[in-house]
Amino acid sequence: MDLSTVKMVVTDMDGTLLNSKHEVSTRFFELFEQLRKRGIQFVAASGRQYSSMISKLGAIKNDVLFIAENGAYVRFREKTLLTTEFPAENVKSVLETVRTAPDLHPVLCTKDNAYVEGSHVKFINLLKEYYSDFIIVPDQKQITNEVLKVAIYHFESAERYTYPVVKHLAGDMKVKVSGSNWVDISHPNANKGYALTRVMDRLGLKSHEVMVFGDYNNDLEMLELADHSFAMANAHPNVKKVARYQTKDNNHYGVETILEQLL
Repeated sequence: MDLSTVKMVVTDMDGTLLNSKHEVSTRFFELFEQLRKRGIQFVAASGRQYSSMISKLGAIKNDVLFIAENGAYVRFREKTLLTTEFPAENVKSVLETVRTAPDLHPVLCTKDNAYVEGSHVKFINLLKEYYSDFIIVPDQKQITNEVLKVAIYHFESAERYTYPVVKHLAGDMKVKVSGSNWVDISHPNANKGYALTRVMDRLGLKSHEVMVFGDYNNDLEMLELADHSFAMANAHPNVKKVARYQTKDNNHYGVETILEQLL
């Protein structure tokens, strides 16, 4: 495996760069400084909102390119590079569908905030880990702000309980199981692969110059773009099929191990 051509490193966050306690390691920050000195661009790509990503990577935010909201929002420093809006009629359709099933908790995600209905205290408390900025509203259907995606949480299993309810929406919309508890629904172009393609075009980079790490189905499109694609040991089986290589799990420095080899 020749890593000498790599000019950009892209990594998912939850289940990949973050450990199971949702922490970024000190070891990573040390490696990041070496990447920066060598002129290797670092990209964080997540289903999280931008402000939540900043809460994890604030110390290095000025040197990180952020792909947030599963690719619907791309930002570098104070400049927005890409925004992919989810049409209002599709948002309404998703909310109506979700309300037909029990125990599904939708989140309307915009550039600056997320909007939730606040009747479920346990869910609201959990939400604080993933959303630094959210507003509790009486009725999500009344939100008129530009929505980037609808994220839906189920406490037991997204694949078992959420996906069957919403899978018929796929086609006009991008429907992705993005974690063990999350399904994200957005514009078809709002995915990490589309966003990464735009970034690669902007920087003039080819597949052999890009390294990508991921663990779940919302990482599939971006993994397919890189010659140096890595599935975490804890990754979904679909990710292990697509990625060219595998590394250790997110609790055993899987990303950091490969970055050390790169450096």
